[in-house]
Amino acid sequence: MDYAEDAYAWLDFALFGLLGIAVVVLVCRPLEAWRPVEPVTDRRAIRTDMLYTVLSRLGLLPLLAFVLLSSAQAAWEGWLTEAGLLPPTLEELVPALRDHPLLAFACYVVILDFAEYWRHRAQHGFRWWWALHAIHHAQRQMTFWTDDRNHVLDDVIAAVWFGAIALLIGVPPGQFPLIALVLRFAESLSHANVRLDYGRVGERLLVSPRFHRMHHAPVSAGQHGKNFAVLLPVWDWVFGTADWKRGEFLPTGTPEEPEVLATGGWWRQQLVGLRRMAGALAGR
Repeated sequence: MDYAEDAYAWLDFALFGLLGIAVVVLVCRPLEAWRPVEPVTDRRAIRTDMLYTVLSRLGLLPLLAFVLLSSAQAAWEGWLTEAGLLPPTLEELVPALRDHPLLAFACYVVILDFAEYWRHRAQHGFRWWWALHAIHHAQRQMTFWTDDRNHVLDDVIAAVWFGAIALLIGVPPGQFPLIALVLRFAESLSHANVRLDYGRVGERLLVSPRFHRMHHAPVSAGQHGKNFAVLLPVWDWVFGTADWKRGEFLPTGTPEEPEVLATGGWWRQQLVGLRRMAGALAGR
């Protein structure tokens, strides 16, 4: 009956996913109704993004990621125990964090946000990965639902990357879902169809919908991307990928990519993404 314990743990993870959807809807939906950037002209595209969100946060992917990462954690801890070593966690390197859980939580968020910045740059930098990530950028009717508009394989890579970094720095199991909730909420808000920025100072502290919308403009596709940060724009600032144009809310989409990536259904977009990735790996 070992599977029963895993099932309960996955159920906790799924409940956090459900909570995340509820929080995002309660916050972002009124904002989009208050000051939309553009009118809704393609509700079918939004419904497709809603399906992406449900499958990503409540469906097979969370279970798959949980099983993979649980196995990896057991193997990692077993190898370290046999070698007589302690895991090189953040709290082992900085013992003072053990007495300040909120500070430790903030440090975990900053480190994982930094890791997400570089993963996002890699999605634009490698042709095979961009072939998958282009599904996310093809959306011309961008809303807070667009955050989860990703190819399944892209989501699997992202989940393994995020979980592996969290495992490496020793994120406590109880804090992992909360950190994921914070970062995913930030991502959903940054995709919202709302005319909102945080001012000259605030835009340099937190990623706003205006800041991230620049990233989804056609001029920011592929290797020419800007504004990659998830939560903290300081990474774009430091590494020269920030675009601070104030007051601009540009149209979104990738006109050079196949139309099916913008208007096709979930299944067709998944198949086209796989074919495009295979073509990129084959040098086409």
